[in-house]
Amino acid sequence: MAAVTLPYGSWPSPIDAALAASLDGRPEYVGTVGAEVWWTEPRPEEAGRRTLVRRRPDGDAPEVTALPAPWNVRSRVTEYGGRPWAGTARPSDGPLVVFAHFDDQRLYAFEPDAPGGPDPRPLTPPSPGGGLRWADPVLRGAEVWCVLEESTGPAPTDVRRVLAAVPLDGSAARDRTRVRELTDGRHRFSTGPRLSPDGRRAAWIAWDHPRMPWDGTELKLAEITPDGRLEGTRTVLGGPEESVAQVDWTPGGALLAVSDRGGWWNPYRVDPEGGGAVNLCPREEEFGGPLWKPGLRWIAPLPDGLVAVLHGRGAPVLGVLDPDSGDLVDAAGPWTAWQPTLAVSGTRVYGVAASPRSAYEVVELDTTTGHTRVVGAEGIDPVDPAYYPEPQTRTFPGPDDREIHAHVYPPHHPACRAAPEEAPPYVVWAHGGPTDHVPPVLDLHIAYFTSRGIGVVEVNYGGSTGYGRAYRERLRGQWGVVDVEDCAAVARALAAEGTADPDRLAIRGGSAGGWTAAASLAATGLYACAAVIYPVLDLVGFADETHDLESRYIDGLVGPPQTLAVRCRERSPLALADRITAPFVLLQGLEDPVCPPAQAERFLAALRGRPVPHAYVAFAGEGHGFRRAETMVRALEAELSLYAQVFGIERTDVPLLRLEP
Repeated sequence: MAAVTLPYGSWPSPIDAALAASLDGRPEYVGTVGAEVWWTEPRPEEAGRRTLVRRRPDGDAPEVTALPAPWNVRSRVTEYGGRPWAGTARPSDGPLVVFAHFDDQRLYAFEPDAPGGPDPRPLTPPSPGGGLRWADPVLRGAEVWCVLEESTGPAPTDVRRVLAAVPLDGSAARDRTRVRELTDGRHRFSTGPRLSPDGRRAAWIAWDHPRMPWDGTELKLAEITPDGRLEGTRTVLGGPEESVAQVDWTPGGALLAVSDRGGWWNPYRVDPEGGGAVNLCPREEEFGGPLWKPGLRWIAPLPDGLVAVLHGRGAPVLGVLDPDSGDLVDAAGPWTAWQPTLAVSGTRVYGVAASPRSAYEVVELDTTTGHTRVVGAEGIDPVDPAYYPEPQTRTFPGPDDREIHAHVYPPHHPACRAAPEEAPPYVVWAHGGPTDHVPPVLDLHIAYFTSRGIGVVEVNYGGSTGYGRAYRERLRGQWGVVDVEDCAAVARALAAEGTADPDRLAIRGGSAGGWTAAASLAATGLYACAAVIYPVLDLVGFADETHDLESRYIDGLVGPPQTLAVRCRERSPLALADRITAPFVLLQGLEDPVCPPAQAERFLAALRGRPVPHAYVAFAGEGHGFRRAETMVRALEAELSLYAQVFGIERTDVPLLRLEP
């Protein structure tokens, strides 16, 4: 059938907002319970909750939802959460699983196969407003060892964090004093403990303000006394300029860590006594990443002495490392990007992976045969894959001849094309973080636009992870400069080569990407419009109002506190609101503790009386990152309506977004 010629942006598409929203999110926190595989999985249609999913080892039995609504397996430690569950197999009565429930932030014990019903029972006491929070648990005898975060006052920074032991008998459910604190809280942040196979030692990662975990962390090691206390705590790796991203033990008792002491996150064997470290695979590749949440895992030791690793430049892939020889063999299969969650059972490795043609799914690697297969959350194409975009991973030149990494998604449709003389509109996507990275994988939110004839380019601007410490430190002191310049350089390059229409360029981003989008409107004059999503808009306000984890992030991104007011006047969209003339839509969750709606409201007040077409869409019940299906539908349709109006595209399949000065 001959392709129909229609203007870019006007193509019909079977990928509507409801479909994209229903498949949003990905499996996380894979773990093994005996021979079973468990993980968390999103349910956008169930108010955005996350459930636990279980796959038994018997044959080809399908996975099952282990926890029905309203159980929501998600921690709020540092507001971004962390690993929310742990489990162990038992000789009788089936698995014992412990998890954090989002609504009240209590820990619960769950015995799905035990006689008498699978209702979870609380292990920790209730606390007003979730003032007690728990994450990154590990089961040890009759206790759960984990991170405890405790609110100590009304401000977001009034908080302490310690390692704690919670009894499994439920005695702490009504008595806070039954929780044993294992550390003294001298460090502001901590991951959960990793216990040596002989049970005699515990290792964990700690750091303090103003550092973020990718700036500098310390690998802590302590002896476990016979009565279950930690003593002799010492630092064996890391420091202010060295980021240790993960620690683990081999079955033989060797201590492993992922450190960037050589400029790249590489795997090391660490001497627990003297602290010496041997690089097991010295490469200019990343075997780790930003520790945004405790419990992320890039390496996983196997019983035979090999180590499963995620590694690469840009998007990581799964490999198996021989730590003695340094040999590294990658897993076969179509998956091109893996998430930092790995689990091991015997000779099998489990992880979460995706590709440009498949969304994230749970994958098993049998290290004895090299065979890989999908074992959970298997992607089923909801539409003909011919509508999926074909990403192009490219490197663009930027200011001062620096390299900029990006993924270009041209408009793509199996039955539509545009006139040869027409160049398509393009939207620059700036990722959040900003210390983060986006891989080229299937995302129906991107396909929603490309299948309609609107191109997308995702920019891993300076400051992104995946390309070594020097690349991510380009943003040090330069937030609002380097990110804005890099996104603009990519947009201009696409326009100059004829890939994009220079008069129909837009920019969008959420969180830190929202900052980049709004700052770009004020600084460049390049973009015809922008979608600004739960953004940072005010440097001074962000430092004062955000959650504890990022309350000193500005020190590294912009400069020390004494320079903040000056930098705010120079870079903040709030301070530069008078320079913004292009239309935009601002999408905001009203319960966002990271980028509170007060920032959005101050920004809109600064625009009051100026003839800038814009819309403000606020969502009750949403925090930082939209999770509910109905929210994502409204947000996607509002964004498309903005582009249609500004780019001069006829569309009747989305509600009109009313733009008002």
